[in-house]
Amino acid sequence: MIRCVGVHKSYRLGDRAVQALRGLDLTIEAPGFYGIMGQSGSGKSTLLHLLAALDKPDSGEIYVAGEALHTLSERRATLFRRHKIGIVFQQFNLIATLTALENVELPGLLAGHDAADLRERGTQLLGELGLGDRFDHRPETLSGGEQQRVAIARALMFSPSVILADEPTGALDSASSEKLWGLMASVARDRQVTMIMVTHEPAAAAHCLKAFVIRDGRVTAEIQTEGLDAAGVAARYQQSIRAA
Repeated sequence: MIRCVGVHKSYRLGDRAVQALRGLDLTIEAPGFYGIMGQSGSGKSTLLHLLAALDKPDSGEIYVAGEALHTLSERRATLFRRHKIGIVFQQFNLIATLTALENVELPGLLAGHDAADLRERGTQLLGELGLGDRFDHRPETLSGGEQQRVAIARALMFSPSVILADEPTGALDSASSEKLWGLMASVARDRQVTMIMVTHEPAAAAHCLKAFVIRDGRVTAEIQTEGLDAAGVAARYQQSIRAA
């Protein structure tokens, strides 16, 4: 499903080059909910951008859902993002003047899909995510957790193979975060999609099948989370950092 081989990526920061990824290797073979953990500046968000075909590696190979992303033209990358990738952002990225249902429908309308089909699909998704009574509510009248569920419904609109989430609960309180992590795990399991979440929170990673630890631009450890709570994940994470 996802494979990165020897991926390097650098950026210019003023007059110096910053090495974000340094020969990163990563393999995810089965659908499920996975975490990417690491300190600030470790390369987590850079990896997510590359997996979403929002950027290209300087070198190395990236394969996602049957596509060799490192070879895609800009047009093909746009089509890939539209049909095979769902993205969930930390700040929800909902349009304030639109209702929950309209926010879910919008990507499809912009892509020229049939409005009636989109309305049916959006209504179904919001209902499945527990927002059956919030179709006509605008973002300002929804809680943070409800807004993020709208964002997840929007990400699911085209039945993507992969959903990428960048610190999706960063703007939520602990109780809402816990509910959302559980929801994301169930969505990945029930829909058989690969969901990858960048997080720095052991409590979030505890909901994942596995957490990959990134340090200095490389995957340095894999944490098998089965049977672990937040404290257990945190202990394994600290062990991996000391061993790296």
